Amino acid sequence: MRYAPALICNLLCITAGLKGQSLSQVDSAVNAFMRHYHVPGMAIAVTRHGKLVYAKGYGYADTSRKTPVTVNSLFRMASVSKTITATAILKLVENGKLSLDATVFCDPGVLGTRYGHPPYSSYLTEITIRQLLQHTAGGWTNNGADPMFSHPEMTAAQLISWTIDHQPLENPPGTVYAYSNFGYCILGRVIEKVSGMPYAAYVKKAVLQPCGIRGMQIGGNTLAQRKAGEVVYYGQHGEHPYIYNITRMDAHGGWIASATDLARLLVRIDGFPAPQDILTAASVSKMTTGSPANPGYAMGWAVNPYHNWWHSGSLPGTASEIIRSHQGFTWSMLCNTRTDSSFFNDLDGLLWKAVNNPQTPWPAGY
Repeated sequence: MRYAPALICNLLCITAGLKGQSLSQVDSAVNAFMRHYHVPGMAIAVTRHGKLVYAKGYGYADTSRKTPVTVNSLFRMASVSKTITATAILKLVENGKLSLDATVFCDPGVLGTRYGHPPYSSYLTEITIRQLLQHTAGGWTNNGADPMFSHPEMTAAQLISWTIDHQPLENPPGTVYAYSNFGYCILGRVIEKVSGMPYAAYVKKAVLQPCGIRGMQIGGNTLAQRKAGEVVYYGQHGEHPYIYNITRMDAHGGWIASATDLARLLVRIDGFPAPQDILTAASVSKMTTGSPANPGYAMGWAVNPYHNWWHSGSLPGTASEIIRSHQGFTWSMLCNTRTDSSFFNDLDGLLWKAVNNPQTPWPAGY
């Protein structure tokens, strides 16, 4: 597939190209949000018709050292990682290496009997790739019993085996929507099995590199494991931001990225004519069509009837969201803290006023 080297080059040069530009409609909204919710640092990037039109860092990446956030600062993405994993799965489908309707466990499932101890339940053997992508596999939901937040000493393989053996599915696959971090962890192992490569290595080769992304990577677990250029995370209301095994979350919540990394990705999977997407139009349509169990969630994207797509992410010390609007905009927002539900409602609505206002003086873009 042909890529757009001019766009990649221009996006890589955004720090110089957008330096000093300011949009009061955006800056005032962001600054008010940060003051209200005590957000130490935040970064945003906005594209319009495939071009980057605004990118800016606000506040501090490290409050103790007064290190400012820049457009290149790396933040945990949390569940925005699911969009990346879904894109990688669809690349394998396009290449004829995988079917969305392939079963996952037991022969002839993709993972066979690699995990857990057969005989498996009938529900388990019915699970398909499509159902994992759509959170309709039948259970393992994101609640107090979410497997991904238990047994931090286990590897992903050990955790999958333990969960299969000890947490049976509650519903027939395909019948009920239940948002599942664990399901996307399994998809990461599917990618490894089918590609013959470690999960992150395949994603970098098949998804990130064609988009011109070099800095995106799997994050560490502790403050001492912070990557070069990564922000410090800050908890609120007694929450500790370094308590989870982030590295093990790889396929459902482990990536770190800059807002401009995400801009590079979004313009290549947004379904708009230019620049050319890294997925076919048929794949983008599948990725953004909801399931019968939940028309509002597709494959790594939440969707609505107005042709807007989005995904948010949340971990202690982390809030993120990517949005694709039908008007030709995409934007990414990354924060190094989180708080209550109203925080996420306001984050979701933060830039819509500027995007919906035809008088907003967006730069020409790069």
